[in-house]
Amino acid sequence: MSARRPPFPVLVAGLGAAVVAVAVAGLALGSVSIPPGRVLDILFAGERTGAFASIVWDVRLPRIVLAIVVGAGLAVAGTVLQAVVRNPLADPFLLGASSGASSGAVLVIVLGLGAGAATTVALPLAAFLGSMAALVTVYALARRGGTMTAGRLVLAGVAVQYILAAFTSLVLVLSAQAEHARAIMFWTLGGLGAARWDELALPTVVLTLGTVLLVALARPLDLLLAGEEGAHVLGLDTHRFRAAVFVLTSLVIGVLVAYSGAIGFVGLMVPHAARMFTGAGHRRLLPVAALGGAVFLLLADLVARTVAAPQEIPVGVVTALTGGPYFLWLLRRGSRAEGVAA
Repeated sequence: MSARRPPFPVLVAGLGAAVVAVAVAGLALGSVSIPPGRVLDILFAGERTGAFASIVWDVRLPRIVLAIVVGAGLAVAGTVLQAVVRNPLADPFLLGASSGASSGAVLVIVLGLGAGAATTVALPLAAFLGSMAALVTVYALARRGGTMTAGRLVLAGVAVQYILAAFTSLVLVLSAQAEHARAIMFWTLGGLGAARWDELALPTVVLTLGTVLLVALARPLDLLLAGEEGAHVLGLDTHRFRAAVFVLTSLVIGVLVAYSGAIGFVGLMVPHAARMFTGAGHRRLLPVAALGGAVFLLLADLVARTVAAPQEIPVGVVTALTGGPYFLWLLRRGSRAEGVAA
């Protein structure tokens, strides 16, 4: 099987080319179609005037950049969570981390805890704290007697998601202002339409630094694949390491969700696809998952913008329609494997 895998540099170059190709398609297609050649002329000539140039620079390009950042970040976070909890069903959305981040952001919006420039800090901070609280809660509920099964993990994640969804619905009902209701709907369904150039710096920096740190932690992540006892024997303090990784992944998830809302299943599907081409080693797996996540979310956003144009579908709906059946297949396969083992 390993002999059939493409060389790592070729794989990275191919995925990088796919990111560029889908990005150009995203700049060209939408409610207003722009020829790809015209898009390239606008980009390379630096043209800023005219209707097409305004659409490319001010509307679509910030959205493309945000899709790349969010898709890559969610895929990296999902890859790491699957290693940390040693469960192939782990995902920022399914473990409640995205819902927790959304709830934190909604609370800031409704209570008006951030205004103007303060919102730039308050929103990601609240999303980070909500993400970490949800992730730790699900992990504590699913882990019993030093072990964790796929069934308990899924049930704990669903339970926490229901609680957070009920909280968000309660806030939606009690909120008297229409703009709050629209904002809350954005956080629950996920979307990239609000992307602005002046808001892209923070998620880009957090993604870059978070990915670099996690790639640097590739060896201890690989050790976790040997199991709790095996990692201990090899010198890894699993409890401390797991806590540090939870904080780091919660930070990445929280900041990304603060700008995109809750987008599910990217962190579930992409890591599984990436492992088919790289194997389980995280030093190669994480960069490939990041590029794959960028490609996947770019494609999902392109579908969301074009399939019912000029009306736009929330990108979280597209990823759920794609990832839901895949999740059920994984769950059924895992249940069948557990039955055989029993």
